[in-house]
Amino acid sequence: MPSFARAPLYRRHRFPADVIAHAVWLYFRFPLSLRMVEDLLAARGINVSHQTVKLWAEKFGRHFANDIRKRSVGRLGDKWHLDEVVITIAGKKNWLWRAVDQDGFVLDVLVQSRRNTKAAKRLMRKLLKGQGRPPRVMITDKLRSYAAAKREIMPGVGHRSHKGLNNRAENSHQPIRRRERIMTRFKSAQQLQRFVSIHDPIANLFNVPRHDIPSVHHRELRATAMQMWSDIAHLKVA
Repeated sequence: MPSFARAPLYRRHRFPADVIAHAVWLYFRFPLSLRMVEDLLAARGINVSHQTVKLWAEKFGRHFANDIRKRSVGRLGDKWHLDEVVITIAGKKNWLWRAVDQDGFVLDVLVQSRRNTKAAKRLMRKLLKGQGRPPRVMITDKLRSYAAAKREIMPGVGHRSHKGLNNRAENSHQPIRRRERIMTRFKSAQQLQRFVSIHDPIANLFNVPRHDIPSVHHRELRATAMQMWSDIAHLKVA
């Protein structure tokens, strides 16, 4: 009986689908370097170089992230928290613009060289295109570029600007900060954009709350996330 392991996605690859998908899951699910993933696979008797893991992460990770993103359209929250953080690459400042909803799910990310109204408008246009609808309310820090951009892009949307209200978006930057340290900084703005565009949808899938819910419910949600991952990675037996 054929299995999804022979799906066109994995054609001409020597390793089976479950090994490839597990390597991609390790790399994006946890703050691990490519060499760490190589060692974890070696501990299971799977000898693969970190260069191969990198190729898998870019090819298959992109496919998985796109699938997750398509499934989440229209399902994320209507309260948008927008924030930006500086990422220094090769001595040059770049700004990682990020939007999350009220539940901490990442809506979109955009790496830009500027922190101004034009950059804020680019983020908002990208958000509207990706989400297919405007938010009920937008929450930002006191950067004036947000208000100026909102007046042009989303004039009818409510806007609350306060430093203390935007902790959710600010906290959402932490996983990328940890990965920045593991990778000893990103090498280019393009590499950073590629990484976050894959990392964040996968992080959304496994964004399972741990507080204020029974442990049994937490395990059920985690099992559901893993089941969806298996479906996205074509790991089920036909």
